[in-house]
Amino acid sequence: MPTFAVAVETDPNTFSAASIDRVSAERRDPGWVARAERDPRARALASSGGRMALSGEPSPLDFVLADPQPLEGTRPVLLGLRDGAPLFAVEGDEPPAGSQWSGLRELASTLSPAEAALAATAIAIGNWHRRHRFCPNCGSPTDLAEAGWLRKCPACGADHHPRVDPVVIMIVVDEPGERVLLGRQPSWPQGRYSALAGFVEPGESLEEAVAREVREESGVEVGGIIYRSSQPWPFPSSLMLGFACRYAGGDPAPRDGELEDVRWFARAELSELVLPPRLAIARRLIDEWRGSSPS
Repeated sequence: MPTFAVAVETDPNTFSAASIDRVSAERRDPGWVARAERDPRARALASSGGRMALSGEPSPLDFVLADPQPLEGTRPVLLGLRDGAPLFAVEGDEPPAGSQWSGLRELASTLSPAEAALAATAIAIGNWHRRHRFCPNCGSPTDLAEAGWLRKCPACGADHHPRVDPVVIMIVVDEPGERVLLGRQPSWPQGRYSALAGFVEPGESLEEAVAREVREESGVEVGGIIYRSSQPWPFPSSLMLGFACRYAGGDPAPRDGELEDVRWFARAELSELVLPPRLAIARRLIDEWRGSSPS
């Protein structure tokens, strides 16, 4: 087995290095939250869908808490304490005065790791509030609680927590460790290939999801499944769970209609491909294998 599949790296992926105290106990106290909102040091990040508002000072994402106008039916969400000061997220339709919306994917490379992670958190929680203002049980409007980390239905009493959708993403390596299995979707630019991926289904372990998705997309069987790292992916609410696994049989070919091509690539051939951007965990998985030694 190649060395890359043994030691899990500790460097955080993009969107996963937020240096903030989430104060999960304090945010359940309405009085504490109200005081945090009145704190003169309180700042806010403003988002809309997958976009962030840019301010420029002192951080490109920061605004005075009163500046961004929340979406109707929402309130500022407490992200936590940053250097002891409250930091909120506000989801809205219009950017604060003097600012403009910018896509997080485009912004990520210009932000510090901590800023990118906070922006991803703001977008993820904002997406949830935008899409879940009504109770899925009875259809009634829901109320915010716990500083925006819970929505309560006053009609049926149901509690609704932020949604996170687990996605397995994996590279398959042949037995000598000399080739990696990658696929491409029809909508991608010419020459682009990436790791295989898919949503985890109910009643399924992560390892089972890896094996099933590889089988469904490529017809290949795998074993030796090893976890690598994870990445929040707030487009709109995914958690990417990265794995490496060993080829165990089958002839690779597109099977379920999601991919138009799936094939083996040697390390030397990767330079000819359009690989995923460096901010994506798919690129990290590929680069980890490319930098490893065959077994």
